[in-house]
Amino acid sequence: MARAIWNGAVLADSDQTIVVEGNHYFPPQSIHTRYFKPSDTHSTCGWKGEASYYHIEANGQLNRDAAWYYPDPKEAAAEIKGCIAFWKGVQVDPAPA
Repeated sequence: MARAIWNGAVLADSDQTIVVEGNHYFPPQSIHTRYFKPSDTHSTCGWKGEASYYHIEANGQLNRDAAWYYPDPKEAAAEIKGCIAFWKGVQVDPAPA
């Protein structure tokens, strides 16, 4: 089971992540929503489309724009629609092979 951990909190866990460009994308139902705060940040990927972001708040600390997702990806990235990936110090432990 893959897990995303930051500041002592498990943010998401799933045995059904999708790996794209080395990032684990967690299904939306696998995240622990209490740690996720909306962000106004957006970025664009040439083949995936426009990404939206979340801030992560855990144990009294805020990690700005530490999670992203594609709410309406381009066709080439349709499989990750709504799935959440992490960066900025969030540790993702992949499922054992």
